[in-house]
Amino acid sequence: MALYLTSFSYTPEARARMIENPEDRREAARASIESVDGKLQGFWYAFGKHDGWCLWEAPDNVSMAAVALAIGAGGALSSLETTVLVSVEDAMEAMRRAKSVRYRPPAARG
Repeated sequence: MALYLTSFSYTPEARARMIENPEDRREAARASIESVDGKLQGFWYAFGKHDGWCLWEAPDNVSMAAVALAIGAGGALSSLETTVLVSVEDAMEAMRRAKSVRYRPPAARG
């Protein structure tokens, strides 16, 4: 299974509701990813640009995209960004394969 790292930020309205009625959102995240046969690896709140981070396992990009779309459509988040994580082994294989990729850079202007 592939790993995905998601950063998210709540809307001011969602933050106000959570202050009024604190709720552990890990269970909602876990249920979302398990609905596509994935697994929640971690859930953290943070200081800074994003309110929190999730580390997920999902069977494929389409499954993870479905989860991200569903969560984003819920209206509680002002931002949601998911990054596909590449293992060191896969990155090494990509480096080896890059030698055979045909690519021509843009022509220089003179």
